[in-house]
Amino acid sequence: MAKQRVFSGLRPTAESPHLGNWLGALNQWVNLQDEYDCFFSIVDWHALTTSYDDTTALRENTLGAAINFLSAGLDPKKSPIFVQSHVPEHVELHILLSMITPISWLERCPTYKDQMIQLGKEGKDLSTYGFLGYPVLMASDILIYKASVVPVGEDQAPHLELAREIARRFNYLYGKVFPEPQIRLSEVPMLPGIDGRKMSKSYGNFITMSAETEEIKEKVRLMITDPQRIRKTDPGNPDICVVYAFQKIFNSEETSKIEQSCRSGEIGCVECKRILIEKMDQRLTPIREKRKELANNPGLVEDILADGAARAREVARQTLEEVKEKMGLLMPKE
Repeated sequence: MAKQRVFSGLRPTAESPHLGNWLGALNQWVNLQDEYDCFFSIVDWHALTTSYDDTTALRENTLGAAINFLSAGLDPKKSPIFVQSHVPEHVELHILLSMITPISWLERCPTYKDQMIQLGKEGKDLSTYGFLGYPVLMASDILIYKASVVPVGEDQAPHLELAREIARRFNYLYGKVFPEPQIRLSEVPMLPGIDGRKMSKSYGNFITMSAETEEIKEKVRLMITDPQRIRKTDPGNPDICVVYAFQKIFNSEETSKIEQSCRSGEIGCVECKRILIEKMDQRLTPIREKRKELANNPGLVEDILADGAARAREVARQTLEEVKEKMGLLMPKE
């Protein structure tokens, strides 16, 4: 049987993702590669919907995002990795789908309203067609590959539902072409920041995917533990301990043992942190080494993106031809 198809994308950023982003997106993608027929994109057109007024770092961020994808473990031999704007079929389908998408559908998107308010407070003008039509472009990204599964965060769920509605409307008007894509939420529990709050770069409580050994040591030593535990031999409560939350991700094979030792007072917080530092460094070392290697060879990264775009275009062209045929457009003479 043919594998189900997955599409997912991230906006370009050259910064190394923090561990929450890595677990929620990139690491999940890595785990999907063998089970699904995957297409992964750096969605640079989407970056323009909110940052059209400053594109000075867009090229650098796009290449940096590709390095992040590859260093996280995405395999370009298994899944095309490409830049959205390198596959113009995305925007052509976007135009065609915009012809059948009611404006009211776009205006009711909660993320549209929220960002208009939040970014408006920062003085950013988002009264543009591109920002309003962002969900249609997202639908085009998905539907051009006839993706049936889309891994996204909960905040993107309304956009995916709109993609489903657009697919249904097209199929009703012109005949079935598109599957209705199903959402796949991350199964990874939210990883807290070192202070117990949500991990965020704005809070400064994060650890990056490519953290060096010394950064790992410094951040883990600052992690919040059970405040009621004064002495090493006091019973601890791992349920409220940030270190234990990280142990469950980076040291899952010993989690039960550590939980029991903590509750019985057999292991102290200093020793628990030492174990975590070792496990995290083992897991993140290949990522940071790969990232350095790729950063020193941008030509290789560009070749991977070119190959990915060529493979993606083969699929996208077929879908677009089918769409044009269904819509009754006159095809050019070959």
